[in-house]
Amino acid sequence: MKPAVMLPTYNEADNIRAITEKILSVAPTATVVIVDDDSPDGTGRIADEMAEADTRVRVIHRLENRGRGYAGAEGFRACVAEGFDPIIEMDADFSHDPAYIPEMLSALEG
Repeated sequence: MKPAVMLPTYNEADNIRAITEKILSVAPTATVVIVDDDSPDGTGRIADEMAEADTRVRVIHRLENRGRGYAGAEGFRACVAEGFDPIIEMDADFSHDPAYIPEMLSALEG
């Protein structure tokens, strides 16, 4: 199992560090793939800083065809191309609680 948690983002500077740290704390074998739609608030820059500090964080910067659906689709394509399985998509604003990730991964192992 090579899990990835994919986070499409736009203007999530206030949340991106905390959500990424929470995901990695509950699922240390996962990779967080942040797909940023050129956020003007610096989300992409923060994501890059995290990726430089931790190899479990990857960043995709999008400049064209912006929008939640397009970002999600591009993130899934990138995750599949890297061989991640399973791929979990979450919102970066904590509307999806990372605490459930270990239970999901455990269920998939059986």
